[in-house]
Amino acid sequence: MTEADFAAWAAEWRTPPAPIVPVPALTVISSGGVLRGARVMIGLPGHGWRPGMRGDTMVRQGARSLIPVLAEAEWYRAERERVEVFAALVPVERVWVETISTSAERAAAPDGLILVSLDAPPTRIAVSAETLAAQATGQLMGRRLVQTSADGEQRGLRAVTEAHTGPEGSAQVRVALEHEWYRWAATGHPPATRAVPLTQLWLE
Repeated sequence: MTEADFAAWAAEWRTPPAPIVPVPALTVISSGGVLRGARVMIGLPGHGWRPGMRGDTMVRQGARSLIPVLAEAEWYRAERERVEVFAALVPVERVWVETISTSAERAAAPDGLILVSLDAPPTRIAVSAETLAAQATGQLMGRRLVQTSADGEQRGLRAVTEAHTGPEGSAQVRVALEHEWYRWAATGHPPATRAVPLTQLWLE
């Protein structure tokens, strides 16, 4: 592989992962999308948003359409233990579904103060873990991460360490699969982890 080929290959997997675009649950349902297990956020325009939730299939109570919503930790517990857990019933118009952008354009997070509209949850543009690690310590552990490499994007990861020096002297972060991250909290059994170069990680 020539130096130019290597530079092109490296640039490809250094491209930011696709951003997360919140979409109204009704839009997802009307297009045939599935809400069971989907990452959702709830809230009101002009008031605020609560992320870190999972949705389930819409139910109807009289004239009302409601989405069962529960905290992500409870969702994983229900899936792991095959048990029924309490889910709040939230009016469908107050639920937004996190979707991965299908746009070909992928931009890095802009610098400086960015103000958003309160009409809807904002698009979440991935932030380089390398950039965050350079700004301050104690900012990566527990965060949702995406790994980008020549094989594509891998989501559903959680950082279990901050950035540190690896055996070869390069910066790395140990990560775990998200379902094992939540199992760790519930059972105390440490998850399987692996080291990933800091340059391949992005905050989702």
